Amino acid sequence: MALGKRREFEVFTLSFLDCICCGFGAIILLLVLTDVGQPIVIERSEKNLKQQIDALQRQLFELRGETDVLNRELQGRMSVLNAEQRKIAMMAGDLSKIRGEFHASKGEATVTNIVETELVAAHQTLTAEMARLLKNAPRRDPNVLAVAGIPVDSEWIIFVIDTSGSMQSDNWENAQNVMKEILDIYPKVKGMQVLDDEGKPMFASTKGQWLQDTPAQRAKVLSAMVNWRSYSNSSPVEGIGEAVQGWWSADKKISVYVIGDDFTGASVEAVLATVRKYNPVDRQGRHKIRIHAIGMPNGGSSPSHINSRFSVLMRAMCDDNEGTFVGLTVGGPGGIKIKVNDGEIVY
Repeated sequence: MALGKRREFEVFTLSFLDCICCGFGAIILLLVLTDVGQPIVIERSEKNLKQQIDALQRQLFELRGETDVLNRELQGRMSVLNAEQRKIAMMAGDLSKIRGEFHASKGEATVTNIVETELVAAHQTLTAEMARLLKNAPRRDPNVLAVAGIPVDSEWIIFVIDTSGSMQSDNWENAQNVMKEILDIYPKVKGMQVLDDEGKPMFASTKGQWLQDTPAQRAKVLSAMVNWRSYSNSSPVEGIGEAVQGWWSADKKISVYVIGDDFTGASVEAVLATVRKYNPVDRQGRHKIRIHAIGMPNGGSSPSHINSRFSVLMRAMCDDNEGTFVGLTVGGPGGIKIKVNDGEIVY
């Protein structure tokens, strides 16, 4: 019978296919609904990124410009630095050269000082012999007044004063007192002048001119000397030369007073030779000017006698130029002692 025969099952029926299609359609619909706003977001993101890139490019250009400026400044400063380094190298070379010359000259000066000190000692040992010889020496002209061994026979006087640091710090008050006392021994002169040892007048406007001798002028000179500051090389040769060349004339009897405490020149004999050219002897055996000198005592921690080189120089110069050398030393309660050649007088 037909009842015993089973019905065959169909896998892909219409209903199954409908379900599969509906599932794929739902998935596609979900994808469509999910990506609807994505293009707008992407567009906005692209605009923001472009703006940021533009801003970064502008900053990059600005930084490059600043870098160029800084590089130019750096190159300029490097050039200046190199120039300064070259100058420093040159100055270091000059300094080494000067130090070498200084050490050499210092050694020569030490030897010279030793020799001159020995000469001074030898000169002092001749005192007794000189005293014996002076017994037969001609007497000084009685018509010529002498104070502390210095002949006061000139009508025109010039002071040549050492204005060095040692004088200013240790002997400036002594120098003022000595100047006042020298002026006091000349009650009246026809003219006077005050120079530093470089030959520059105390009053710059009076170069080549004489100061009139009046009480007011003397007071002005002494007052100006208190604060007088002028460069000095501790050598009187320039001042003496200027005194002869700038103020001498045949109708004037002139005395030059050198006041100082030290001589730092290279050679005593060279200075003496130069002064001989400035102040030669005429046919009558007389010099153009007399040169006297007053040596100040050492100051500070130095011994209280005068500098040996200054003493040797000025003693010889005064002997050469009809003058007198006076050496001052610091005394006790009596004040300043004036040592005149071989004798000693207490102020």
